Amino acid sequence: MQSEFLQKPMNLYLSAEHDCSYLPERQANSLFVDPEASMNTGIYSELIQQGFRRSGSHVYTPYCKKCHDCIPVRLEVQKFCLSRSQKRCRNKNQSIIVTAQDVAKMDPLSQTEQFHLYQSYIKSRHTDGGMDNPSMDSYLDFLTSPWSHTTFFEFRESDHLIAVAVTDIVTDGLSAVYTFFEPAGAFQKRSLGIYSILWQAQEARRRGLKWLYLGYWIHGCQKMSYKDNYQPLEYFYNHQWHPTPPPLSLSE
Repeated sequence: MQSEFLQKPMNLYLSAEHDCSYLPERQANSLFVDPEASMNTGIYSELIQQGFRRSGSHVYTPYCKKCHDCIPVRLEVQKFCLSRSQKRCRNKNQSIIVTAQDVAKMDPLSQTEQFHLYQSYIKSRHTDGGMDNPSMDSYLDFLTSPWSHTTFFEFRESDHLIAVAVTDIVTDGLSAVYTFFEPAGAFQKRSLGIYSILWQAQEARRRGLKWLYLGYWIHGCQKMSYKDNYQPLEYFYNHQWHPTPPPLSLSE
């Protein structure tokens, strides 16, 4: 792979086959960018435009032998119109104050407060999934990297931290890396996961950017189906972006 930001070609490596995290009884592979390759926001911006994502410092894309159901998607924020239910979600969360915390400048108290919220969220939502006992190191390894332009957007109500949207800033948009929020109690009915996407779309539009990258859309995976509610989406398959989902025959 070559890039206008690279001085030499970039090597890619195929992972060993492993159980799919999203679709039962399927095997998966990932295509990883060489972890020794020079990486920065410009290079990553080009890669995300080609369907790659990051997990920590690792940049990858699904590359399965018998399945092509993991489809990168992005929301065109300038054309995004809220549905009635999304407007209700926005209206009931108008009292939330959002502030940006730059990873490189974050003070230890903020980092600890965020980590405690992350622990509560993981224990509530991902029990027995290999993530249910995170350490501070594993938390930072998962969400940050030394080369990405990453911001932790804090959502607060009456100075109480109730959600964090971890977001990468790329050249043409924002990339929603991960969101965690208060899993129970008074905020359970506030639809904070939905609100975080609405807010990130609004923030991308405010910055004059075109896209909110939302990761992978997977036909037949219920926990990924929420992305259909944000339109207009573009879908990356056959090496380019499309305004409609791929035909079902793509993975056959």
